[in-house]
Amino acid sequence: MLIDHWPFVGLRLNTDRLELRLPTDEELTEVALVAAGGVHQRDERPYLTPWTDLSPPERTVHVMKQHWSRRGDWSRDAWTLELAVFDEQRPIGMVALRGREFPVLREVKTESWLGLEHHGRGLGTEARSALLHLAFVGLEADAALSEVFQNNPASQGVSRKLGYEHDGISRDVLDGRSVTSDRLRLTRQVWEAGPRLKVTMSGLSPCLPFFGVTPG
Repeated sequence: MLIDHWPFVGLRLNTDRLELRLPTDEELTEVALVAAGGVHQRDERPYLTPWTDLSPPERTVHVMKQHWSRRGDWSRDAWTLELAVFDEQRPIGMVALRGREFPVLREVKTESWLGLEHHGRGLGTEARSALLHLAFVGLEADAALSEVFQNNPASQGVSRKLGYEHDGISRDVLDGRSVTSDRLRLTRQVWEAGPRLKVTMSGLSPCLPFFGVTPG
């Protein structure tokens, strides 16, 4: 069975409202169609890789190809776990947890997007909280990192609300112009000391070797 060889299909993260899990290919198609409907306002450009500039059909294919690619490129030295976000069993977006040389660095990075119609209800914060639970409780990470454009107040607000602190800046080129991002860091100590959302996690143990983590 698939779960015997790719145990991530059994991984579940649940909050009061959301479930985060690996989508089936049919569910992935539904998630991709959510992205095709828009994930931010038209006058915003929140991503360094401007995939949301693609046409809706191209955006749909991009989301699907990226998900399959990240599964296929998995290694213990560099991995990206991408999970669909479900609200009342309906896919509403995607989150990702990334690690590089994780057994040594003990750091993760997070990514996320939600369909535009699902903004403004605290669901992005809730989904990020579930990922952080996986990182700090499940994988025993030391820190979670995020990079956010300085002109992206919504994502900045989610990070600050969860306790991330300023950790410098990075500069890149987007469409021939300079853009600046804030590097944000959430340490285990700050996360443990702050208020935390209740998250239920199941199916992680058989996945741990894929992260380079020895089951306890």
